[in-house]
Parts: sequence; C-alpha cells; structure tokens
Amino acid sequence: MPRSAVAGRWTWISLLLVLVLGAVLLTTLPEDRGDDDCSARTVRAWGADSRLNSEFSRYGDDASRADDWTGGDGTHSVRLPDGRVLWLFSDTYLGQVYGPPNPFGESYAWRDTSAPMVRNSAVVMRDGRLESTLPAPLFADPAPGQWRWPVAARVEPRRPGTEEKVLRVVLWVRAAGPAPWIYGVPIATEVATLSLPDLRVESTVKVFDQPLVADPSQRVLFGTTLVEEGGWTYVFGGDDRQAVSRPVSRAYAARVPEGGLGDPAAWEYWDGEEWAAGVRPRAVLGDGQRKGVGSAFSVVRDGSTYVLFTMAGGGDGLTTVTSYWACSPTGPWHGPGKGFRADLPDGDVAAYNPQVHPELSGDGRLVLSYDVNWLETNGAAAQLSRNVALYRPRFVTLRLGPAR
Repeated sequence: MPRSAVAGRWTWISLLLVLVLGAVLLTTLPEDRGDDDCSARTVRAWGADSRLNSEFSRYGDDASRADDWTGGDGTHSVRLPDGRVLWLFSDTYLGQVYGPPNPFGESYAWRDTSAPMVRNSAVVMRDGRLESTLPAPLFADPAPGQWRWPVAARVEPRRPGTEEKVLRVVLWVRAAGPAPWIYGVPIATEVATLSLPDLRVESTVKVFDQPLVADPSQRVLFGTTLVEEGGWTYVFGGDDRQAVSRPVSRAYAARVPEGGLGDPAAWEYWDGEEWAAGVRPRAVLGDGQRKGVGSAFSVVRDGSTYVLFTMAGGGDGLTTVTSYWACSPTGPWHGPGKGFRADLPDGDVAAYNPQVHPELSGDGRLVLSYDVNWLETNGAAAQLSRNVALYRPRFVTLRLGPAR
C-alpha cells in the first residue's frame, strides 16, 4: 500500500478514535457542569435586616390573640401566586405573650410555661407584614410518636404541563427516640400538596423512605433547600451524622422535572456517577471531618454559580455561618469559605439552619435567616418562655462577590 494511503488510513482511524472517545466522555461526564461564567463566590458583606427582625418581633409579641405564632424554628418561606409569602416553621410555640417585666423581674416579653407547642405551623405575610397563623399544626402527625417538620416549598403545576398551580411542601418525618436522638430519629421524606389560594392540605405522599437503613445517622432526608434550573428542581438533603458527635454531616442531591415534586416516580438521585431513580444516593459534599454541612443548609444560584450556606464544622458550628460554591448541584463543592459570625442574644444559645429567602432578595442582595435555640435541652422550654425573643429567626442581608 502506498505510504500516502497508509497515512490517510491512519488519519481516519485516529479521527474515528477521537470521535468515539468524545462520545464516551459525553455519556460518562456528570450532567449540569455549569456555564463558562461560573466562578468562585464568597460572602463579601453582611448586616442585620432590621426590618424583618422587627416585623417578627412585632407579630410574635402581639398579645391580641392566643393561637398565633409566638416563636419557632426551621424557618422556610415561599412566595404564592397572589404575592403573599408563606412562612413555614417546625416546632412552634403558640399561646399568650405578656409584656415585660417577666416573673423574674427581667425586661423580656414572656409566655407561661404551659403555653402550647405544636410540631409545625405556617404564617402568612402580605406586603411585608405578618398577618395570620394558619390553624396549627398544619400537617398532622403521621402516626403516634411521629411528627412532620416542613422544609422547602415551591409553587408548581398540579401536573406537568397544566396551568393550574398548587403548593408543594417537602416534609421530614421523624420519630421519638432515645439519646442521642433527642430531636427525633429520621424516618422519611414526604411531599404535601396544598390547594391555592386557600392553602388547604389535599394530600401527602412519601417520596423517600429510610427505615430499612439500619444506622439512623446514615439516613437521608431531602428538602432542606430547593433550586430550580433548566426545567429541573434540584432537591438537597443531608444525613444525621452530627447527631452521633461527627464534626459535620454530608449533603446529597436529588432532582425532579418541573411539576414533579409530588410524584415519587419522578425523583432521581445522584449516585456518584449519574442521576437515576431507585438508587442509594451518594454524598455530593462531606468528608466526615472538616468539609460538610450542618443539620440543615441552603443553596442558591448566583449567576451560574451554586452557593451553599451552612453552619461551620467543629466548635464554630454553634456560631458561624460559612459557604461553599460549585458549578453544578453535584459538585465538586469548593470551600469552606470565610464565615461570618451570627449575632446571638445573651445566654447559652446557638445558631443553626441558615436559609436563603430568594423571594425577599434582589438588587444583588440575599436575605438569609438563621434560627436560635437554647443549648441545654433540660430546662430549655423554661428559658424560651422566660424570654420569648430567643426562639425566633434572625435575618441578615448578604452580598456575594468573587472569592479572592
């Protein structure tokens, strides 16, 4: 065969090999690797959001009704089609609030220690003003000794492609358990469907069951935060490794097509290589030591960059909010970045559950809340009633910028 023919043959073979290799790479590389303008992001500035802090104090201290929200944690929010904002809370105090001084002579608003506490609640805000608490608990207990905590929520089509909108609320199911499970053993992730505009709970469906996972610290609950992008809703979750004295927990990712949150068959999980249904999810963030998340965290997109907010690992996890960034929901996640210290009231208290509220953000700023609670479980209820301002979210306004 002439040398030119041989050379031409090998040129075509080389080209064919390149094309085949390229096809293999395209089918094996993770999806959603992000756009070219994805870049490192970090918190450049922050400050207290006095307007929101004052509004929750005003509403919580209002003594005109005895069945309204007076304090709670697990703070999440969602904007409804008519412009209202629905605030969702986990453990919630109702009851009457009395002005200072409290029975100890301190200048705190207070409630009686017999005031009712419910496992979840929802408060309606209109035009920046909190106006009413829905009948609580909004989500009934699934079984004796179990309860539901609402987490992230989205308005979406009742069915993919339909115009009718409903509210989907992701729920964590937990059950009473012995130490170290003082805040409940993780059981399952559910999704509730609420009609609009009346916010009536229509149905609840289980989308991710966990009792078959023998070690409760490795059970994953999804829904701590949602991010919509490219026709998908990415649903982030975490395990409970911190409950067994690990420095950090691990983060996981699932996704559903738009309108599919309430359909268990539509959920896909990241297994370390691809999105698939019916698989055991694999962590997208967390090394069990320094890198990882707290019991609840939040993710938001800044341009093409995903930014995750969580409490820091180790001893700073009670006071400091830190962040990670990535070009894809599945990572790799870079960080932790430089954190900022949460402003805390006096007392033996801790911050947790940093949550971004996109519906209240804009003009380059992000509104973020964090919850506050008494550290010692024995006697905590008495302390939270002695000063009702303790067990309420705090709000800050952040500005992101390039990480240097």
